[in-house]
Amino acid sequence: MSLFEKLQTLIIMGAVGIGLLLGQLPAASGYAEYVIVPFLLLMLYGLFLTIPLRQLTQAFKNIRFLGSSTIINFIWTPLLAWVLGAVFLSDYPALWIGFIMLMVTPCTDWYLVFTSIAKGNVPLSTSVLPINLILQVLLLPLYLLLFAGTIETMRMTTIMESVLLVLVVPFTLAHLTRFLLREKKEVLDQKLVPFFAKAQIMFLSLAIVAMFASQGSYLLKNLEMIYILIVPILIYFTVNYVLGSLVGRMLRFSYEDSVSLHLTIIARNSPVALAIAVTAFPDQPLIALALVIGPLIELPVLSVVSQLLLFTRRMKPTSG
Repeated sequence: MSLFEKLQTLIIMGAVGIGLLLGQLPAASGYAEYVIVPFLLLMLYGLFLTIPLRQLTQAFKNIRFLGSSTIINFIWTPLLAWVLGAVFLSDYPALWIGFIMLMVTPCTDWYLVFTSIAKGNVPLSTSVLPINLILQVLLLPLYLLLFAGTIETMRMTTIMESVLLVLVVPFTLAHLTRFLLREKKEVLDQKLVPFFAKAQIMFLSLAIVAMFASQGSYLLKNLEMIYILIVPILIYFTVNYVLGSLVGRMLRFSYEDSVSLHLTIIARNSPVALAIAVTAFPDQPLIALALVIGPLIELPVLSVVSQLLLFTRRMKPTSG
């Protein structure tokens, strides 16, 4: 792991703290909202740039893994998120929407780090990454209408405009960059991609600083929302961990493939969901707050999960 990856949780928490401090300055809070989306666009451009589309074909070589992870991520998990929200967040509709947005977007970056830590099948996890990314881009508007639309009325045009701005635009620019540099692979693979791979956490942190600076005084009055979100988020992780174990055993996955399934269905893609939230719901900071709180809980949980998986491997070295 790089230093940035090891300190990811602390960096995000530090960004929240800096943003809250800057939010107390009228000049900073007044202008901060204008740089949130640009920073998120840079982060997402870098994310899309690091994922070549040719990996799509690799995912279809393991149909059992692809099928099980896709069904869990895009059918089971949205239903689970809606139910958990109905039970724990019905009095907080904005948090409920943010919680759903967090849970319906599978992770496309740091889950690979934790898969490696737990000695999982990193190439297999990487192969489904483009499919997870494309499906969440296509399905997020549908989830918002089906699930979040039952909580609060939403305009389809607003959602589609947000998806177009923060997902389609950086996705198109990233792959246009790949096309234009196809004859200069060393520039792309040795300079541009490594830079953006490391800079994603920086751009995300700058976006979080700006978001909390723009809503600092409001969010300080709602810090109790962290305690409200912890319970459904932890229940989600627990349920999907158990489900991953059951499915891996039922489909006779090796330990390495089972680890990949666990991390693929547990880790979430808060940056993508956050980018949608701040553009589609600029007047509801609690939705974005849920998506910032998410990784503060998720990253320590992923560390625990990776160690738990290693423990099960030591206890049953021949299982799989």
